[in-house]
Amino acid sequence: MLGGTFDPVHLGHLRSAVELHEALGLDRVHMIPAAKPPLRGEPRVTPEERLTLLRLGIGDTPGLVADPRELRRDGPSYSADTLAELRREYGPEARLVMALGHDAFLRLAEWHAPSRLFELAHLVVIDRPDHEAPLPDALAALVAGREVDAVAALMAAPSGGLLRLRLPSRMAISATELRRRLAEGRSVRYLLPEAVEARILDHGLYRQ
Repeated sequence: MLGGTFDPVHLGHLRSAVELHEALGLDRVHMIPAAKPPLRGEPRVTPEERLTLLRLGIGDTPGLVADPRELRRDGPSYSADTLAELRREYGPEARLVMALGHDAFLRLAEWHAPSRLFELAHLVVIDRPDHEAPLPDALAALVAGREVDAVAALMAAPSGGLLRLRLPSRMAISATELRRRLAEGRSVRYLLPEAVEARILDHGLYRQ
């Protein structure tokens, strides 16, 4: 599971999903747009439009799935609820993984029912070079005893582990900067998949 606002989806999101699929040996990566992200502001375009852009971005990429399940639920888009749905679908023995970026990981203790996440899945943190910095106390307590240092160790159980993973292609693309460029009528070529760029421009999305 790789969640996010995908506001809009860009090549950094998609490349990370492909590399997670390969590095962890996953059957598939569910890319799940949040309808109402609890800890972020309201996205600029509707959840349905962000899902459409995500589907265009994924295209026929093997192993990636645009998953609309959070758009079908009322209320905030809690990851614990999403993982519970996936656990029911795949069964108790499946290896489930939730991937998140380092900045999101640092706020994990503020999430809804954070300990429940580990009951339902493993967490994989897409790391950055300064990850050795001390964790906030609440986060350190939450992840104590859970961290492993290899994919094989993580996959030895269906859930409960934490792995920090350095991906080969850390593409420094910011959705915030993309929205700014689109609002100003500046080029976003080579930052988005062509099909995503075309729909955004054809429909005037993210224009002020």
